[in-house]
Amino acid sequence: MPNPRGRTGGEQFIPRPAAWRRGERAPWRFDVAMSAEAAVRAVETAGLGQQPGTPTFDGARPSAVLVALADGPAGAEVLLTKRAGHLRNHAGEISFPGGRIEPGETAVQAAIREAHEEVALAPAAVQVRGELSHLSTVVSRSYIVPLVAHLGERPSLIAEVTEVERILWVPLTELAHGDTYREEWWGTPPLDRRMNFFELDDETVWGATAHVLYELLCVVYGPPATRTAL
Repeated sequence: MPNPRGRTGGEQFIPRPAAWRRGERAPWRFDVAMSAEAAVRAVETAGLGQQPGTPTFDGARPSAVLVALADGPAGAEVLLTKRAGHLRNHAGEISFPGGRIEPGETAVQAAIREAHEEVALAPAAVQVRGELSHLSTVVSRSYIVPLVAHLGERPSLIAEVTEVERILWVPLTELAHGDTYREEWWGTPPLDRRMNFFELDDETVWGATAHVLYELLCVVYGPPATRTAL
């Protein structure tokens, strides 16, 4: 379903159930572009990761993703990847660099390692400064810790082709526009759930990645009441 700007969102398959409905407009107040440093400071102030949640089902495997922010021509930009089409889980979807937390690793160590393996992001360039709310995903049976990092400059990256099909730097200003974001509710009340979508010109971001981006934008651009709780 195209959005008002006529952006197709690419060819990503969205498995909508038979029962679904449109949701509300974006809740954040988008004003002007801000620097990556300012966006990261907003996450630090929110302190969402200081009260981590717990897996919503047994057997969820601990994972970490890196929400890396750097300055670009339009202010703060976030690093995203398109997963390779042959992968078992979430093939072809837009995601953050990240993966399983190995035995003996911290979430920070895992996120930095995975980013280095997937897109050759130099570990020394990564300054992890905060967290967003932890979440569980059923398809990959993961318990995910989103770690927000500041990069001193936007680095040159190289995709590991066995895992990553494409590297994207997306300005927060682009994601924050109301005609990029769309909310849907899947299922029948009271068991329905909110789904978040960000439709770019050639890709659609949804699922866990869109959930994390939604919270990030609420923290960065939202009114004061949404900067500490969603």
